Amino acid sequence: MTDLTRRTVVLGLSTLSAATLLPDLGQAQAMPPFRFESIDGGHYDVADWAGRPILVVNTASMCAYTPQYDALQALHEAYGPRGLVVLAVPSDDFAQEYDSDEQVAEFCELNFNLTLPMTTITRVRGPDPHPFYAWLASEYGIRPGWNFNKVLIAPDGRVVEHFGARVSPTGRRILNRIEALLSA
Repeated sequence: MTDLTRRTVVLGLSTLSAATLLPDLGQAQAMPPFRFESIDGGHYDVADWAGRPILVVNTASMCAYTPQYDALQALHEAYGPRGLVVLAVPSDDFAQEYDSDEQVAEFCELNFNLTLPMTTITRVRGPDPHPFYAWLASEYGIRPGWNFNKVLIAPDGRVVEHFGARVSPTGRRILNRIEALLSA
């Protein structure tokens, strides 16, 4: 390849839009009315949270990222009164969760004093994920790669962005998105 050809290819690649390289998240369907079973009994209907941003996080009690529960609770306390819903979804899909909902609830209460909404132990990937996670995969190509994967849903039910385990729930990247949604 000549130097001129190489520069032309590099220039051409640099002018591609992000929409060309990434799926256009704006074209996917708004979130259907999913239901999650609550770890405290009963259930959560996401339709009850329509018009509010929702941060959905698959969690696990025995993961190196488990201390993020503190940050999730801080988000719940700081932004919940303004409309944000932080939903913790315990999962054993990565073999780092307790065997029972009771053990998870006790662990989270004793170690983190959580008051945010939390589901029962739920499949987030594999052959039979919860319908919410099946929808994320089919509509957005999002599949949790590990525990504490975070998905931010806009008030209109569309995915705004997803964040991996390493992204802090109270980091500037997530906070900027949440604040923009709450200010809109």
